[in-house]
Amino acid sequence: MLNDLKNELHNIVSGKSQIRTGTIIQTIACYLNDGEKTSTTSADEKHFKKQEAKKLEDYITEKNLWINNIDFSQYVSEGAEQKVYLKDGEHVLKLNDAIYYNSWKDYLHNLLLHNYFFSDTAYDLLGFTKNDEILYAVVQQNYVSITSNTDLKQVKEFLTLNGFENNRNNDYHNPELGIILEDLHDENVLTRNEILYFIDTVFYLTEDFWKIRNER
Repeated sequence: MLNDLKNELHNIVSGKSQIRTGTIIQTIACYLNDGEKTSTTSADEKHFKKQEAKKLEDYITEKNLWINNIDFSQYVSEGAEQKVYLKDGEHVLKLNDAIYYNSWKDYLHNLLLHNYFFSDTAYDLLGFTKNDEILYAVVQQNYVSITSNTDLKQVKEFLTLNGFENNRNNDYHNPELGIILEDLHDENVLTRNEILYFIDTVFYLTEDFWKIRNER
């Protein structure tokens, strides 16, 4: 069963299977997939991401995915990786510059994994924008109104039941799937009517994720 799940996730991030939410995310991730990093040094990673961003911008222009009508007066909050704006009573817009990731492709994989595991707060990629020469993805997400503070012990219990091990603070790892899930503090996991809502997740795929076993 676990190997079936791993294969399913592999097919999703590789664009080999259809998904309900985030088709455009999957399409762009596949478009960027033919760019391969040849080195893991910091300088080369930055150079690769800069080249990748240029390729992505060409695609954005070709597909008319630039967004220029964001109402910045509806500012809500921001963290190291994104800025949040209220869109309407039911949705928020999040502008993310993929700073937590070595590549835009990795960021898009994160969105796909989030949508798979936490479909009630799925990301809808609307397009992209630039501010001060910085490229941002513009994603829409359901607005979650909280009814109580989040108990991080409940977050840990929930993730443990789903195969994730707590390795430090609010960071988790699923060794069988080869997935890392980080930054799950009480501002990124909200509670409404005693139900946990994961609104901001940071997924990473490890080398083990891409190792598909044949045994069942």
